[in-house]
Amino acid sequence: MNPLKIIHNFGNLTKCHSRRALSCIALGVFLATTILSTERLLAHTRCLNQIKSTDSLILADPEGHPILAKNASAPRIPASTLKLLTSLAAIHELGLDYRFKTAFYTDKQHNLIVKGYGDPLLISEVLEKIAQRIPGKIPFVNSIVLDNSYFSRSISIPGRGHSTNPYDAPPSALSANFSTIKIARDKEGSVISDEPQTPLTPLAKKIGSKIDAGRGRFTIGDDPDLAARYAGELICEFLIKAGVAVHGSIKLGSVPEDAKLLFVYHSPFTLNQVIQKMLEYSNNFIAHQLLLTMGAERFAPPGTLNKGLEVLRKFAREELGLRHATIVEGSGISRKNRISAQGMLRVLMRFRPHHELMRRKGNLYYKTGTLKEVRTCAGYIEDGEDKLHPFAIFINRPLPNLDSIIQCIKESIVPRKRANRVTEIEN
Repeated sequence: MNPLKIIHNFGNLTKCHSRRALSCIALGVFLATTILSTERLLAHTRCLNQIKSTDSLILADPEGHPILAKNASAPRIPASTLKLLTSLAAIHELGLDYRFKTAFYTDKQHNLIVKGYGDPLLISEVLEKIAQRIPGKIPFVNSIVLDNSYFSRSISIPGRGHSTNPYDAPPSALSANFSTIKIARDKEGSVISDEPQTPLTPLAKKIGSKIDAGRGRFTIGDDPDLAARYAGELICEFLIKAGVAVHGSIKLGSVPEDAKLLFVYHSPFTLNQVIQKMLEYSNNFIAHQLLLTMGAERFAPPGTLNKGLEVLRKFAREELGLRHATIVEGSGISRKNRISAQGMLRVLMRFRPHHELMRRKGNLYYKTGTLKEVRTCAGYIEDGEDKLHPFAIFINRPLPNLDSIIQCIKESIVPRKRANRVTEIEN
């Protein structure tokens, strides 16, 4: 039936005789429902026509029953949508109130020993506050000894490259600023810090001098020991700023048996906040830190990739029933990861109480993923009754964006006139 003709007939209801009012109302409801059903049917067709043989789509009602599905059981590369599964496992294993810690010791030689436990948010502002607690506890510092033994030092994350891009930052039990530096160059071409809260350390200057780009954020390299050293250099700078003299060097080592514990610093960020930041910025480094921490917490340190994967895979298998997923790391950077749209729906149904940790645009909560010739998106569409409809889109072929597909599935839930147009979702 032509929708325009339906609307025309609906307008004729006003001519109905009062004795037939109830019949007219019933007819009106029927016609309105037919219009809505027609709009949704057209939207369904438009959506499914955009899904090719290399793609997968699933859209479900708030109870998890599929409304739209195509190739939903086929294993696909999830890219960064895998971070939703890693988040769930971390919540299950560590708890939403979990806070990362960093321990500070001293010894008879007046060394300051810093032992890291995988805190992914040891940023400059946090390190400065930590340094401000040192004066009064020890009169001066000889050497700064860095203990990053909580994680294995020989961790190779599948898919992580050797570029200077932040998404390739190496995990480390002790690190600062996501194992990255943010630098620029002054008018004379000298390397300077591009963050007012972060001093330029010798290591940052050395790395920056080898980078041709004028300014930007870059990794400190592949070596987790370099990540620890950078954290040590920042601590040194902030100690001096706090009035603590540092006479010796910065070196790697371990906590001696006779060391005296000064204090344990617990992160100001709960796991809930850590996950929110990871999802907002799609931060691979945080995902690696979470995976390794889960392994170390469950099976004792040092944290390794295999220990973390054992925790993640067991959670996926036993808690979500994902028996056919292939998981080789926790960030989604590897092309060897595989999960079906149906499997991602299981993740989303479990993640629903935490949906507000995801990015939001209008009535869309989402997490995207991008690799070469891979575009993915998973999340929820909120309908007019504040109910969440989970969806997953896996495109494993070249595609400029997912906006038209997302708009389709939005219109299949909310009538076209009420559906907020998707401008462009951010990665």
